[in-house]
Amino acid sequence: MIVVSIGAFLACAAALAVAGWLIGRRYAEASVTAMFDRLLSDPPIRIAVIVIWWWLGWHFLAGQTL
Repeated sequence: MIVVSIGAFLACAAALAVAGWLIGRRYAEASVTAMFDRLLSDPPIRIAVIVIWWWLGWHFLAGQTL
């Protein structure tokens, strides 16, 4: 089951990398840092990102040791 979870996480990371590469080719002024700056400028989204990272860490890192 953990192999499926890791595979899904890696697939999402690969999709994000491909999307960033395609957008970077189309719009030269677009960058990953600019995207995250714009995304994290909204406080509710910033809280959601922190909660998602906490959830991932709890389920995939701490979940195996507890």
